[in-house]
Amino acid sequence: MREVLTNPQGGYYMKRDVFGREGDFITSPEISQIFGELVGIWLVNEWRKLGSPSPFQFVELGPGRGTLARDVLKVLTKFKLGAEFSMHLVEISPYLSKLQAQRFCYQHETLTEDAAAQLPHYQVGTTATGSKAFWHKRLEDVPEGFSLVLAHEYFDALPTHKLQLVNGKWHEVLIDVEEKPQNKENEFRYVLSKSQTPVSHVFRPLTEETRSCLEYSLETERQVGLLAQRLEKNGGISLIMDYGHFGEKTDTFRAFKQHALHDPLLEPGSADLTADVDFKLVKNTAESQGNIYCCGPIEQGDFLKRMQGDVRLEQLLAHALPENQEIIRSGYQMLTDPKQMGSRFKFLAMFPGILHEHLEKYPVAGFS
Repeated sequence: MREVLTNPQGGYYMKRDVFGREGDFITSPEISQIFGELVGIWLVNEWRKLGSPSPFQFVELGPGRGTLARDVLKVLTKFKLGAEFSMHLVEISPYLSKLQAQRFCYQHETLTEDAAAQLPHYQVGTTATGSKAFWHKRLEDVPEGFSLVLAHEYFDALPTHKLQLVNGKWHEVLIDVEEKPQNKENEFRYVLSKSQTPVSHVFRPLTEETRSCLEYSLETERQVGLLAQRLEKNGGISLIMDYGHFGEKTDTFRAFKQHALHDPLLEPGSADLTADVDFKLVKNTAESQGNIYCCGPIEQGDFLKRMQGDVRLEQLLAHALPENQEIIRSGYQMLTDPKQMGSRFKFLAMFPGILHEHLEKYPVAGFS
């Protein structure tokens, strides 16, 4: 997955815009501005509840086109917070980083390789309100400090391993070269490892695990652990939004091309590869590797409605041209309808564990 998606030469994300109706898939922020606005309001609400610590960092992992960051930036600006924060975008794609800068910066500069090698960022910009924006290759490169962290459809693209229980031991499903391909398209195949691999050896299932086949993302575990440690040390809030499950699904690895399912082994680099996020792994990792208080996961539709999405919808409809009203209404319905994206996508919030009693007294918006 890492090679197919982020190889500098032929990686899926590296040199083109893959989002939106003209690409291979569409994301919630692209469907309706309501999504980004409510996420932004949620961040401001929880930040104020913690005493409005300033200055703070607004961090997004894998910002895509930059639509969510732009909509959240608008909310922060409406609350006149422009001078209190800096933006930090974790993005590995040179193409997408430029696309993001064009979306919410009035000026930006990509550093030379020599200059970027000496700094934690490789691109810098300034928003219309004067906030500084920095682009980093890794979460580790984001400066220490109180942070509001968003991860929307980020963890689903991190490499995952397929494991299968054989005679009491976990073996890994690997991808091999087809010895006698019937045609040029069928060059790869799935094979089961003959013995334990490094990943299947270090994998430790939960005591209540009943699945004999599952997906395990070592990279998700690593990055969630890093995020948890940063929140515990520096303070902050994180909101993870992705499609996923709570430790019950088995085989979700798939590919999308032109908004349709595609064989992941065909034409590597031409389609998006993804796997559902295991929110049970995310939650257990956050709580064990950092003293973290987690809320959720809950369904996207529930979160948006509890954040007064219906009210915002009516406001937009009241000011919209008649020919645009159905587009606005159907977009919000797509985000909240359980039969569409409302149930499939989950939200999980992370706070420093020291705030547990405070948040029990003042419940987290959208989660109760």
